[in-house]
Amino acid sequence: MSKVYSALSVSVDGYITGRDPGAGRGLGDGGTLFDWYFDGDTPSQVFDGFQLSEPSARVFDALAGRAGAVVAGRNTYEDSEHFHGGSPHPAARLVVLSHRPVPEISDRQILVTTGIEDAIEAARAAAGGKDVGLMGGGVVTSALRAGLVDEVILHQVPILLGGGRPFFQSLPEHVRLRLVEAVPAPGVTHLHYEVQR
Repeated sequence: MSKVYSALSVSVDGYITGRDPGAGRGLGDGGTLFDWYFDGDTPSQVFDGFQLSEPSARVFDALAGRAGAVVAGRNTYEDSEHFHGGSPHPAARLVVLSHRPVPEISDRQILVTTGIEDAIEAARAAAGGKDVGLMGGGVVTSALRAGLVDEVILHQVPILLGGGRPFFQSLPEHVRLRLVEAVPAPGVTHLHYEVQR
C-alpha cells in the first residue's frame, strides 16, 4: 500500500511560514526557508530550475519521485496563489482540503470538503499506486490525529523565525517517531522519521 508522508521546510523554532503569509505575500517574511532549493550546483531531476547541493538533491529527488498526489489545506492553497491551477509537484495531482467552497478550483485539482480521511482516500485514488504527500500544518496535524501519517520529513533550516504559522498544532496525545535518516547539507538538515504505531 502507498505511504502517506509530510515533507516541509521548517525553521528550528517550528515555523513553516514567516510573519504575515497570504495571497500575494507567499510565506510572508519566511522565504529563506526555501533558499536551499537554489543554493547549489546540482540540478533537480524532478523540478525544473531547482539547483540544490548534492546531498539535498539526493534527498529531495528521491522523495519527489515517490509522490503521486499531494494534499494541501486551504491556507497553503491560498498562500501559493492556487498553484496557478496546477499542483506544487510537476507530476502529482493536487487534492485541496477545505471546509468551504473553492470557486477558483481548476479541473486539474480535486476539492474535498468532507475531512482528512476522504482527502487522503481521494489522493490515493489519484496517485496511481505512488505515495501521498501532505502540505500545511493543519493538514499534517489532522492526518496525525487520524493515524494516517507514515512518515514525517523535516527539512530543517537553521533559522529562528520568531513567528509565522507553526508546523505542528495541538495533538491529543504523543506521536512517537523513529529517526530513519539525518542528512546534513548546506543551509538545511534533512530529518526523515517514521511514525511509530
